[in-house]
Amino acid sequence: MFAGLPELGISNGEDLKETLTNCTEPLKAIDQFQTENGILLPTLQSALPFLDLHGTPRLDFHQSVFDELRDNLTERVAVIAEGKAEDRFGKLEELLEKSFPLVKMPSIQPVVMQVPEKKLKMVMADKELYKVCGVEVKRQIWQDNQALFGDEVSPLLKQYIVEKEGALFSNELSVLHNFFSPSPKARRQGEVVLKLTQMIGKNVKLYDMVLHEICSVDPCHKFTWCLDACIREKFVDVKRARELQGFLDGVKKGQEQVLGDLSMILCDPFACNTLVLSTVRNLQELISQETLPRGAWDMIDSQVFKEPRLDPEVVTRFLPAMMSVVVDDHTFTVEQRLPGEEKISQTYPTALPDSFTRYLQENRVACEMGLYFVLHITKQRNKNALQRLLPVLVDTHNDMAFGDIFLHLLSGHLTLLSDEFSSQEFCSVIFDRFLLTSFSSKENVHRHALRMLLHLHHKVLPALMETLSSEPVKELFTQLTEKLEAQKKSPPPPDEAPPSMDLGLHPVTVPTTTPTPATPL
Repeated sequence: MFAGLPELGISNGEDLKETLTNCTEPLKAIDQFQTENGILLPTLQSALPFLDLHGTPRLDFHQSVFDELRDNLTERVAVIAEGKAEDRFGKLEELLEKSFPLVKMPSIQPVVMQVPEKKLKMVMADKELYKVCGVEVKRQIWQDNQALFGDEVSPLLKQYIVEKEGALFSNELSVLHNFFSPSPKARRQGEVVLKLTQMIGKNVKLYDMVLHEICSVDPCHKFTWCLDACIREKFVDVKRARELQGFLDGVKKGQEQVLGDLSMILCDPFACNTLVLSTVRNLQELISQETLPRGAWDMIDSQVFKEPRLDPEVVTRFLPAMMSVVVDDHTFTVEQRLPGEEKISQTYPTALPDSFTRYLQENRVACEMGLYFVLHITKQRNKNALQRLLPVLVDTHNDMAFGDIFLHLLSGHLTLLSDEFSSQEFCSVIFDRFLLTSFSSKENVHRHALRMLLHLHHKVLPALMETLSSEPVKELFTQLTEKLEAQKKSPPPPDEAPPSMDLGLHPVTVPTTTPTPATPL
């Protein structure tokens, strides 16, 4: 713990041991050792006995003074390093030459800010020393050793992914508390984010290894702050929409690479969620006003930094087709309120415009809007519209309808329609005509289906429950079976929802052969 002190001419435990071994009067020897190695301020001599009377150990006193001095020194070093004085590097070099022998002492490590190159090699060669040295030293090693930095960062990124998957597959099923519920501030306080922030500090090179350049030199930071405000408010108003578009339009010639960063920012699930929800909300406004709308990954992969033009038919054909579906639903609702002899149609429309289904399959933007429209009608408890639209989602652009985020949100929204699961027709649409169509090939669909059944099984037809064999997710299915057995012994009251279960979902192993469940409905 005290390695390096003798090199600086400072007494350590071994010196005290030797003094006590060879002295004739131990108490005087201890008193002399304290005087020689304590804080040499005459004004403290009267204060120390006063602290003794209050039972304050000398160690606590010296430790508090040491911490204060170390923090002041660390701040002073930072000021010198960022200053403009010509001799600042010489001062730092001199300080580091004096302090480096103490680099293995945890209490001294924060002072070692900028280690000379030859000392860095010594740290890298000593695994134990590298393990315990401060993050300030490690940053210098990492910026010239990307592989070593990758070894440090990779576990954190994997942990981040596992945490997000845990949120997507959480046993909690609610329309109010879901993947997108945490605020930007709460997400910034996450353990992994804080660790990455500490590792990177203000080192632009390290930040660039993880993402894009740091805020103070990054032309994207104002765009990000504006979008972050939209995510916080869960809506993009007209003013902020113009501001965001202004950033895109303001990209100057020669800076097109910035569009790559902007595309990654916009691809963030929280950003997509906010933008598409705002679009659906705007479409609802247009319906009430009886008006019609007008209006990254490929970029990163191709390294062609040019803003892609939105297919005009998404605005001129797809959105009007989607709005016609809304009008159909509104018209049917109004007709049902009319006297019987005035009703034009007694059945809810089932056909969909060809342009609507075609763009769901061919265009990513249109598909994203279509999926969120389905979430919107589910949240409104619109059973008829849901049964009309859900089957067409079997065939969507890049199978987006079977992505974890959509299934996570859909399963939560479906809790609002829990009573409908007692209907054979409704269950047939949810399972046979949507979920079960990919049941044999998509393991994640199994998990989301079972998340939903864990909460709604008491509403589902018993005959259907028997068909939902779930070999690829034995752990979840076993828990479901146990709950069903418990229900048989003590069924809950008809109007009482079952208690939430803390399942603690974990990754599961998918067997090489997956049976295709029978669906008698």
